[in-house]
Amino acid sequence: MKEKLSYKEAMAEIEQVVASLEENKLDVDELGVKVKRVSELLAFCKAKLHDTEEEVENILKTMEE
Repeated sequence: MKEKLSYKEAMAEIEQVVASLEENKLDVDELGVKVKRVSELLAFCKAKLHDTEEEVENILKTMEE
C-alpha cells in the first residue's frame, strides 16, 4: 500500500466495506476486490499499531532515564 493513509481513514474504509457486506450491497464482481483491499488495510493498521506501540515504549524508556 503506497498511498498516504491515516489509521483513521483506513478504519473508516474497512467499516464502510463491512457495512456494505452486512447490507448485501456488494456485487459479486466487487467482492474479491473489496476483500483484498480490506486485507491490505488490516495489514496497514496492524503495522501502524505495532509502530506506535514501539514509539510509546521508547518514549517511556527515555522518561525513566
